[in-house]
Amino acid sequence: MFSFCTDPASLEGAKWLSCYLTTVKHMSMYYAVVTVLLLLAITAPTALAFGFVGASAARSQIAPLRWVGKTYIAVVRGIPDIAFFLFFVIALDQAFEYIRHRIKCPDWEEPVRQGNDFIVCTAAKLPLGNSPQWMHETYGFMLAVLTFAIVFGAFAANVLFGAMRAVPKGQLETAEAYGMSRGQTFWRVLVPQMWVYALPGLSNLWMVLIKATPLLFLLGVEDIVYWARELGGAKQPQFTEYPHPDWRMWYFAALLIFYLCFTKVSEVVLDRIMAKLTHGQATAAGEAQRKAAA
Repeated sequence: MFSFCTDPASLEGAKWLSCYLTTVKHMSMYYAVVTVLLLLAITAPTALAFGFVGASAARSQIAPLRWVGKTYIAVVRGIPDIAFFLFFVIALDQAFEYIRHRIKCPDWEEPVRQGNDFIVCTAAKLPLGNSPQWMHETYGFMLAVLTFAIVFGAFAANVLFGAMRAVPKGQLETAEAYGMSRGQTFWRVLVPQMWVYALPGLSNLWMVLIKATPLLFLLGVEDIVYWARELGGAKQPQFTEYPHPDWRMWYFAALLIFYLCFTKVSEVVLDRIMAKLTHGQATAAGEAQRKAAA
């Protein structure tokens, strides 16, 4: 904090505002922005991996794999996100602790489920009760990443499944006629071409993922929406050195600008990726590029 912020009551105008925006709580809000960006950076490729595995399983010729893939897509897409976030995180956390409980405390005789309580031995807790705060926050963040990845991975799987089916069968048959195995046809012909058909759906999914980040509060992570509501509310002089009226409108307006700028940058990047993927491809977009060049 700036050196002249030692006596906020004596400050005015821009100095008061600069001191106000650099308080510890505001630093937590800026940290929450980094948390959201980090969540997106990790969740997007993880969800894409879940989606690719799910789509590949859904089109597998092995019946059990096909059932698993289609069930994953149908079930997760059919459950409201809020209900899934509220239930799945608790169930996942308890599953991890139960596995640790069975390994670390094999002599435990009491049932772990006692009414509404879930009780495991102290050594099985995740994280441990004496762990530093950063470990608790990291564990909660990783649960959030895994939950987001599973939810949006199901939507990505549906998009990729449709994209795989959109690749002309004639090209796959030609590859097999030239002696390629089924695996070679999949990786060398199907996968490279499916991205052209998948990117529009994946770009929409990316936008939805950006807008879904406020759901972090359901997972115990203090996100930017939480801090905007917390910091923007009216503050009385007896509770803070920086009293102010209800400023939530301004905080949420700042969030609006942040999300609009972020989505605009995303659109520009995705448009460039699409232009690169469709270059020379026998698709409507590729045909439009060839006509424009001519």
